[in-house]
Amino acid sequence: MTPTLVRQHATHAGPAPRVDQRARARDWSEIQERMLVPLYEAVYERLEVGAGTRLLALGCGSGLALLMAHARGAAVTGVGPSCPERLALARRRLLPQTGGTRARADARIVDGPLSALLDDGGEGADAADGAPRPPYTLITAFDPVGCLTGDGERLSELLSAVAPLAGRGTPVVLAGWGPPERCATSSVLRVATGPDAPHPAARDGLEDVARRAGLRPDGSGRVACPFGYAGLDSAVRGMLSTGLFDTAVEAGDPDQVAKELAEALHAHQRSDGTVWMPNVFRYLIALTP
Repeated sequence: MTPTLVRQHATHAGPAPRVDQRARARDWSEIQERMLVPLYEAVYERLEVGAGTRLLALGCGSGLALLMAHARGAAVTGVGPSCPERLALARRRLLPQTGGTRARADARIVDGPLSALLDDGGEGADAADGAPRPPYTLITAFDPVGCLTGDGERLSELLSAVAPLAGRGTPVVLAGWGPPERCATSSVLRVATGPDAPHPAARDGLEDVARRAGLRPDGSGRVACPFGYAGLDSAVRGMLSTGLFDTAVEAGDPDQVAKELAEALHAHQRSDGTVWMPNVFRYLIALTP
């Protein structure tokens, strides 16, 4: 199959179909988000996330990584201004687990634009007792960098804005895809990006993002994160939920996008019908100035 979805659909006549973001958010939370659990676990283990941790999660998805950190005893704040549907799921997942003032003190989901976080982040009054909130001790940005045009630049700007909410020398974690030869999903991603698009794992890409944000790289690691699905249907829904194919969907025929995505995934389908794609993800730890 030739992965040319974007070019094929660029001249589609008529109004562009709208992506059902609520359905995408549900598929993300039910199918796709768990694929990155090994990454979350590796980072939390390495940085000893626990009762003394005050975590700020940027692009917190539907809250799974927050739940895992909170289970370790961390106080967690999640923000995801680009996807309010996922953020709503994160709130329903996380906040019912804590009650009363503790829910407000050690688990927060911040709505709206980044200013909603900056206005009350490091210096605002804590909702529990009116005391100033202490600085964050860990910032994470687990959304893989390099998959969408300009996402590295946008993340650099975001990290620059939130870095003052953390203490000096606070670790900031960025994530990205590993080498293409170790990421079976690379061929599937090219369905959306086209054959000539650069692979997300550009050399030193994470370091460049960190340096542009004024952060100092201070270590990295690689984690195996295989993508496994019960069948082609769940694989298609899971991959579509990442948002990486939304441009192709909005530019043309959603059914055709799903069809070509299924064709690309078919190469990874096993005899029992399951879909299995071994991948390696890389993470970078950088420090605030």
